[in-house]
Amino acid sequence: MGLFTKVFGTYSQRELKSIYPIVDKITALEDEYKQLTDAELQAKTPEFKERLANGETLDDILPEAFAAVREAADRVLGMRPYPVQLVGGIVLHQGRIAEMKTGEGKTLVATLPAYLNALTGEGVHIVTVNDYLAKRDSEWMGKVHRFMGLTVGLIIHDMKKEERQKAYQADITYGTNNEMGFDYLRDNMALYANEQVQRGHAFAIVDEVDSILIDEARTPLIISGMGEKSTQLYDMAEMFAARLKKFVVVESDDKEEEATDIDADYVVDEKARSVTLTARGVKKAEEFFHLDNLSDPENSTIAHHINQAIKAHGIMKRDVDYVVKDGEVVIVDEFTGRLMFGRRYSEGLHQAIEAKEHVSVQRESKTLATITFQNYFRLYSKLSGMTGTAMTEEEEFGTIYKLDIVEIPTNRPVVRIDNEDAVYKTEQGKYRAVIRQVKECHEKGQPVLVGTVSIEKNELLSRMLTKEGIKHNLLNAKNHEKEAEIVAQAGQFGAVTVATNMAGRGTDIMLGGNAEYLSRADLVKAGYSEEVIVDATGYADTDNADILAARKLFAERMAYHKAIIKEDFKITQEHGQWFQRGGVQMTAIYHPAALLRDPARRPDAFEDLMSLREKVRAVCEHTPLPEKL
Repeated sequence: MGLFTKVFGTYSQRELKSIYPIVDKITALEDEYKQLTDAELQAKTPEFKERLANGETLDDILPEAFAAVREAADRVLGMRPYPVQLVGGIVLHQGRIAEMKTGEGKTLVATLPAYLNALTGEGVHIVTVNDYLAKRDSEWMGKVHRFMGLTVGLIIHDMKKEERQKAYQADITYGTNNEMGFDYLRDNMALYANEQVQRGHAFAIVDEVDSILIDEARTPLIISGMGEKSTQLYDMAEMFAARLKKFVVVESDDKEEEATDIDADYVVDEKARSVTLTARGVKKAEEFFHLDNLSDPENSTIAHHINQAIKAHGIMKRDVDYVVKDGEVVIVDEFTGRLMFGRRYSEGLHQAIEAKEHVSVQRESKTLATITFQNYFRLYSKLSGMTGTAMTEEEEFGTIYKLDIVEIPTNRPVVRIDNEDAVYKTEQGKYRAVIRQVKECHEKGQPVLVGTVSIEKNELLSRMLTKEGIKHNLLNAKNHEKEAEIVAQAGQFGAVTVATNMAGRGTDIMLGGNAEYLSRADLVKAGYSEEVIVDATGYADTDNADILAARKLFAERMAYHKAIIKEDFKITQEHGQWFQRGGVQMTAIYHPAALLRDPARRPDAFEDLMSLREKVRAVCEHTPLPEKL
């Protein structure tokens, strides 16, 4: 730490000094806003809009608007933003990046600046990394905005034009970076204004901002149209490529590629993700396609198809780069681990993979419109974002987007222990160590989340766990429809979850399980519609009999599931341990009902009983038993 930092503090510390007085103004309004009725609190929204129309600025009304949202969140969700979350909200409103640690409630933070900026009527876009999070947040946090009289829209895959137009017309719109980017491209291709769905780019809050604006910054979004070329060459190239022998290197050497002593037809460079025919491979190609010279200009089309075919075999791996689902090749997003429906590889590579997997080869396409995420998000008049890991890309954010980063302190001191990496000589050795660690934690009832880099590794570990007799849930792009259910219960006693990076960014795993999700599932079983459930899980006033009945059932099930989770957590923490109460030594053991509900607890219960027996035996050796018991 330099002398300047020691004296004046870090950049974030200096910036926070100017923000804390605003936070004090917000918290000073807490008691006043608590006294308001729901109707009086909701009346603040038209009041704020009127004040803006009369010349006040967003900064002028910020303390009162934030205080209103804070109170609304408490009433509707039972969640009152902490002062540090208010700090994060102010940073976002200022068009900056808020770096907040994992678990600090970034989703709730976004409601504060979203509500404030939505009062202008220009629309606010809250951007997430996947459909699951966009849908979850629009339903969850959307309750707060709807309670305050604002409209909330959702943009996800497979929505019609009319639905998208309505969603973008809302005051606050949740959606993914992919869908919003493609909507922009389609709008630019529209012939008439009434065919466009977006209405401008005023203010965006980007969740996991480093993933979207840095990791995927140069990722092109491409809208393609059907070409007219025949697909016959892809099948022929596939027949040829399937017969070839490959030679894999970590980083290729030009001399190595040209060497004649390599026992292979083409060289795969894993680092550069490229393929090159060897001299032997070229000779085989000329023989197969009856060519004099593959390098002649008139043979460039055949050469291109051969290159894509060997790339499909040598570079593109099934269940890593793509999956085959319902007779179609679907790309797997390397950053999120999710399926990218509607996306296709360019330059004939997708067709080459289709030929390789023996599914219907689609017609070639031609690019009609394209834009990168970097250029799309630079369209917004005001851009902000939040993540737990922004400082490592501080220079890029400043140079490309003119965004600075403010580190937000945690609400409580961080007690998490980050262990050092463990390195193994072989892959099998690593996996065996993982299985041992999982078994140790599972035997104690400790929930375990195992992360993998691909579907292939995901399924490999699943098979190894099954062989060891460890019950677990498997989460990857192939069963993404079960994501909400698996994630919700990944924190239950003894739960083991093997997931790709789908369970990475933005995923909330609650120790003991998610009582709200279980309660919602109970409402579904009771026959309530999704619309009723959304209203039933909120706290807004209503006289609808169905909603009131569902709300009563929801409250009862929440109380039940919370009690179970609390009991499980307490027993998990204390079972088998000895402690003193009133001078008497005691230990907690499982109730028989708990063992019937979850047989996985039985080994722990047996060990606890053995421990109890040994304790009693030790006491009896030193203390004579009374004549009468």
